[in-house]
Amino acid sequence: MKLLTSIWKEHKGFGKQIFLLAKNELIKTYKGAIIGPFWAAVKPAFTVFVYWFAFSVGIKALKAVKVHLDGMEHAAFSFDFFTFMFVGIIPWFFIQESIIQGAKTLRANRQFITKVKFPVSTILTYTGLSRLFVHLFLVLILYGYVIFYRVSNGNPPFDWYDLQFFFYCPLLFFFFLALSWSTAPMSAFSKDFESLIVSVMSGVFWLSGIMYDSYSFTGGLKWAMLLNPINFFANGYRNTFLYHRGFWVYKTELVIFAAELIGVTLLGIFNYNRLRKKLPDVL
Repeated sequence: MKLLTSIWKEHKGFGKQIFLLAKNELIKTYKGAIIGPFWAAVKPAFTVFVYWFAFSVGIKALKAVKVHLDGMEHAAFSFDFFTFMFVGIIPWFFIQESIIQGAKTLRANRQFITKVKFPVSTILTYTGLSRLFVHLFLVLILYGYVIFYRVSNGNPPFDWYDLQFFFYCPLLFFFFLALSWSTAPMSAFSKDFESLIVSVMSGVFWLSGIMYDSYSFTGGLKWAMLLNPINFFANGYRNTFLYHRGFWVYKTELVIFAAELIGVTLLGIFNYNRLRKKLPDVL
């Protein structure tokens, strides 16, 4: 129980500082740029264009994606590839930054550990919060596109299922924050671990349901995708903005993710408490 409450105690009384530092982290990231934080949309926009061009123009067979949903054997939904990809790739941008930059956070902010008495776990929180601000900005762009897509196809612009975003987004933030409780201290101790994370990320992208419909898989491959938490969020955003399906419909997927969330959180708390006192010495 002591381990479970230690991180919470470190955050107590630092709420205002965390938000101010998150804001400063965002400003620092885009300091010197004429359009400032709007550069946060440039890289994702270019990435989306590249994938759209490669798969929708270069590989013409993938212009449309047909989705078969569990429990709806006779219902298939067809989406143009750009729309399908766009909705799934927005959470990926946050996930990628959270995994790579989350692992580097303590080394990049070593001054707070070695020179200032500052709760180490709050460093991970405010840097994660700065990435969340960028994610929310991208989601606004995504939602604007989704509304346009619905209206252009003769559908109402808004849907009650859109509110599921407020279920998936906090889970997205907390899951990868908890993951950084393990990866950041371990990366501070070993640059090889940090390099390993960077090296495997491109492979992780293709092993997740960002560019294809994982619901169409069967057998062992289907279970393998259910075990991938990134796939959970890609499907979650599509369930929210495209499929109009409640998260409670996918009970197996939800139970597996809940177990992974608990496991990642407990492992993160254990690793953080095990390594934090040694961090000033290695940094």
